[in-house]
Amino acid sequence: MTKKNINEMSFLNHLEELRWHLIRSTLAILITGSIAFVFSRYIFDVIIFGPLKMSFPTYSFLCKAANYIDVETSFCGESLPMIIQSRTMAGQFSADIWTSIMAGFIISFPYVIYQFWKFISPGLHENERKHSRGFIIISSFLFFLGVLFGYFIICPLSINFLANYNISDVVDNQIDIGSYIGLVRASVLASGLIFELPIIIYFLTKIGLVTPEFLKKYRKYALVLVLILSAIITPPDIASQIIVAIPILILYQVSIYISKVVIRNQKRKEKQQA
Repeated sequence: MTKKNINEMSFLNHLEELRWHLIRSTLAILITGSIAFVFSRYIFDVIIFGPLKMSFPTYSFLCKAANYIDVETSFCGESLPMIIQSRTMAGQFSADIWTSIMAGFIISFPYVIYQFWKFISPGLHENERKHSRGFIIISSFLFFLGVLFGYFIICPLSINFLANYNISDVVDNQIDIGSYIGLVRASVLASGLIFELPIIIYFLTKIGLVTPEFLKKYRKYALVLVLILSAIITPPDIASQIIVAIPILILYQVSIYISKVVIRNQKRKEKQQA
């Protein structure tokens, strides 16, 4: 589709184009989700319930680090003091369905981003498309990096803290499977989307809503928002919040640099056209 055709498209035609991109993305998620459903037992036993085992890599690393500095920690225990239960008739089936959909979205994310790119790229100039060819690769890399960060850092820290938190010996931690999977899902997907911050800043800068000066001016407010966000997606202990806040702040600084590059390229282009 040429640039001229894009300009001549009506609003309804744009909606129709968007609808088909959304349909393709949804189909990709459903297909990969169906495949994940077939291998759901492996996904649950090895991946979803992985952070429940004290042999989990994060626990092993933190246990060795604690022993090295001679600090008592809950990461060296034999098992977590909690039991996963299904309290409703359809609890396990619902958990299986929603976990498969989540897995389908994560696996098919590059294709979903590709469909998003296919929708917006015809509206860009040729040189803009040329300089943005790595968009799918970079955004997918950042998303998967965020997913891994959520799974290996946020999930085990949250699960270990909440499982060992005790207000009385009378209370046992018998956790519903929906609550447990909800924590895993929120940690993984939230981290994956948060790591897309540089991509979001890139497009906001392109359309003129964000500038490097704006990002620098409100950096201290961004720090407060990052700490609040870290407190939401992690257990309420300072160490976990700092661990989560550090990569987000790094991403924010990277976003400032990206915004500078975009502005510099735009000014260079304006000089060449003058």
